Amino acid sequence: MKLNLKKIPKNPIIIEGFPGFGLIGTITTEFLAEHLKVEQIGEFVYDELQPIVAVHKGKLVKPMTVFYSKQYNIIILHTILNVQGFEWQLAEQVLELAKKTNAKEIISIEGVNTPNLPANQTKLFYFGDEKLGKLGAEPIKESIIMGVTAAIMTRYNKVKCIFAGTHSAMPDSKAAAEVIKLLDKYLKLKVDYKPLLKQATAFESKLKGIMQQSQQMNKEVDKKKLSYLG
Repeated sequence: MKLNLKKIPKNPIIIEGFPGFGLIGTITTEFLAEHLKVEQIGEFVYDELQPIVAVHKGKLVKPMTVFYSKQYNIIILHTILNVQGFEWQLAEQVLELAKKTNAKEIISIEGVNTPNLPANQTKLFYFGDEKLGKLGAEPIKESIIMGVTAAIMTRYNKVKCIFAGTHSAMPDSKAAAEVIKLLDKYLKLKVDYKPLLKQATAFESKLKGIMQQSQQMNKEVDKKKLSYLG
């Protein structure tokens, strides 16, 4: 697995949102890529993960893409793939990107399960920068964090994390919208989060379909492996 880049920005902020609980990171990074003026500057190249692409509005959507906003000097890492089992490899590539670009910081976006929170509410938590607390998030004091974000946290001391409380493993656009509101204040992006709320149902259905297809393909591959063994 490696990360191919066509351009190497200098001193950017990196925002990563790999699939996790509620697909908060995936929804957030996709929305930012669609609503900021960005260009694709790279993609992850691999043969460890399943070969999956998506077609959206007649256009090919690469499954693991690197976008760049020159206006805000932000790199956005976006993926629609289930990356379970390859978290350390992906974290290493993200950290290599941070090293090559001399990144100011990495901002990780994750969803966390909050079953006791009322269904119509979203609570945001943060790690790594008290400024996020002044903007409305609560410090995360007791939690177990997994995935690419956890791998990055163990090996990089300039990581900031935003965690959105959500109620289901299904895509949660409303929680992602709250993350975007917080990012907007933190980075002064001037991005309107309201379209995400209006498009929530369609957005969630699209991502849910992609992830279900990915999971089904993994099951089919496992069946074939078992048939070879049997």
